[in-house]
Amino acid sequence: MKVFTEKLIRLMILAGLIVSMMPVLRGPALQGQEITGSHKIKWIRVGALQTWFSNSGAEVEYGRRGRNCCQETDQADQFYWDAQFEYQDRVCSKGFWLGCTNFDDPVAGKTFEYKVISAGNRFANVLTVTMPEVFKMVGRFNHPTVFVDNTPASDNNLNDVVDEVDENLKADRMIVSVLHTPMGLTITRKIYGFSQQNHDDYFIYDYVIKNTGIINLQGGHIDRTLTGVIFHLQERYAPGFTSHLGGWEVAGNSSWGANTVHRQLGTNPLADDFKYRAWYSWYHPHSQAPSYESDWGNPDHRSPRALGAPGFLGGLTLHADTGPDDQADDVYQPFGTIVIDSDHITSSDIDQYSKPRMTDKYNYMNAGHMNPQHWEIVGDQFGDKGSSAINGWDQTQNYGPYTLAPGDSIHVVQAEGVGGLNRALCQEIGTKWFLDDGPFDMPDGSTSDDRDAYKRAWVWTCEDSMMQIYDRAMTNYQSGFDIPQPPPPPSDFTVMSGGDKITLTWAENALSYPYFDGYRLYRAINRPDTLYEMIFSCDANNAVHEFEDRTAIRGFDYYYYIETKDDGSQNDIYPGVALVSSKFWTMTNTPAYLRRPAENKLDSIVVVPNPFHISAIDNQFGRTNPDRIAFYGLPKFCRIKIYTERGDLVDTIDHIDGSGDELWDSVTSSLQIVVSGLYIAYFEVTEDIIDEETGAVIFKKGESTYRKFVIIR
Repeated sequence: MKVFTEKLIRLMILAGLIVSMMPVLRGPALQGQEITGSHKIKWIRVGALQTWFSNSGAEVEYGRRGRNCCQETDQADQFYWDAQFEYQDRVCSKGFWLGCTNFDDPVAGKTFEYKVISAGNRFANVLTVTMPEVFKMVGRFNHPTVFVDNTPASDNNLNDVVDEVDENLKADRMIVSVLHTPMGLTITRKIYGFSQQNHDDYFIYDYVIKNTGIINLQGGHIDRTLTGVIFHLQERYAPGFTSHLGGWEVAGNSSWGANTVHRQLGTNPLADDFKYRAWYSWYHPHSQAPSYESDWGNPDHRSPRALGAPGFLGGLTLHADTGPDDQADDVYQPFGTIVIDSDHITSSDIDQYSKPRMTDKYNYMNAGHMNPQHWEIVGDQFGDKGSSAINGWDQTQNYGPYTLAPGDSIHVVQAEGVGGLNRALCQEIGTKWFLDDGPFDMPDGSTSDDRDAYKRAWVWTCEDSMMQIYDRAMTNYQSGFDIPQPPPPPSDFTVMSGGDKITLTWAENALSYPYFDGYRLYRAINRPDTLYEMIFSCDANNAVHEFEDRTAIRGFDYYYYIETKDDGSQNDIYPGVALVSSKFWTMTNTPAYLRRPAENKLDSIVVVPNPFHISAIDNQFGRTNPDRIAFYGLPKFCRIKIYTERGDLVDTIDHIDGSGDELWDSVTSSLQIVVSGLYIAYFEVTEDIIDEETGAVIFKKGESTYRKFVIIR
């Protein structure tokens, strides 16, 4: 057996026997924070729609990680739908304002004609403005335990933190927030999330605004009747942000909602078509797009050529008290639904003692309904040119005005969600449109030779999806959240890599569910944010709790999830179709892959592929891992050092999993992508390796060898 030292390798490199090119550099991210005070967030991520919520009472711009952390990625860092996929952010910021008239302010020592406190859209202050007392997540059950190769492997470990389990909770998750304001009004906000597949694309928000007299967290208290109380909610929707993050944006400021168009429904309860008190918004073509028709749906100009804005988003009012002494639903609420310039100073300034600013805000809150509406003003123009706000408009809903004596309260309930086209359909439509691959199948079953009409018609089916959300949210709320539930997910899901198979096992807790009818297993290759294929299914009469995936190919990454299913008898929307547990309960975020047993001689080590050629990625490890190189035939424990021909250390890999395989994605220790050249991989055994059966020494610590390999880009 040949033994090489690291020193010898370096001497060979410096002597010119082994040869390289310097890699490309990347820049660092900045750090920062955006909310004053003890800011906290919690996620609801049990369904296709996922987002975070703040203890400030509103999810302000850059409110999760801060303005200076990751500006490009965090500006529209809310409302991920469909959350399985990358770059699905659809909301830029949210806010609420609370106002009253003729307020004798105990801090300022004077009376304000209009007193307004606010959180958002851009800033919040949880020290002196919206002061949280309670902020917790309640769950019907804890998320399952998910492991891949004995390592925790679920996003839920960080983003689904349940503070309290309530088995009687009808929703899957409920976030409870109680906060006080300097006006003496206490706001209790409950947000409900659902994992059942017919209800997992919206949230329900339940607000109670009560005159408690509490003005701070130190016990300050005032007893007074408040007049002209208006509760204002505001949303800055940005459904085109996905293209901005993905790097294929062709439409200027579409990233933060410049061309988002808004519509309100049900502003006149006396109208013959009155049904919903609702609102929705959509991505309208932007003037910097190649053409008006080409930009409908914000199509991705790269591969896969999916629609980038395949959904409408909005919400509806489910209930608003007529008054503190009358809890009947007031169909005239919200009494105001205007749009506000997203960059107006009122969205940025939260000064609760500025008389001019509070007057401006109260006037907006008290403005009534907009006529004509924003969508009517824009018409068939480009969205960013159809009205005067340069960077877009925000939707608003205003409830009131109420008179609240000490102890009085009002109750407002909203639902908000995203309705649109599934990912597979988005890819199909986008690809057919780009290739002009007609004839085109229209949503109504007819065909057309007009590719633009085809794409636009499918985009507008998202409006129907919003109506569907309205209907389902209303039914859910009116039933007291008593919707049928799928069987629970397995409480444990384990994936173990092997030499010729990947073994999946799961818990049996769903067997006791009365309508249980088996399991389905799904798999994705090389990345979790892609379409999955079903690889196994069983029914109740042949239910098993282990599966061996023997179709996996060495060198590829595999991600999995499992869903439990019922017999279809409980589905009240699509009878006969099984209700299934959400894939997000068990979706793995760590890859499993085939790992051959470790070898007992260094001569067995090979580099695959060698040479590596970027043009041959389809024949290597696939387009989702285009830079992957594998080291096969390794000892159980070794250190791999990769050098350029000039002797520059590129990367160091500690191989510690006991297998004979290690994968490298051609990225240096400084997160640089390596370039074309000749490279040397130096392998050194890091500990004595003993044969467990015979006790013989297979390797001694320090034994080493090297391999040369070529990268061509």
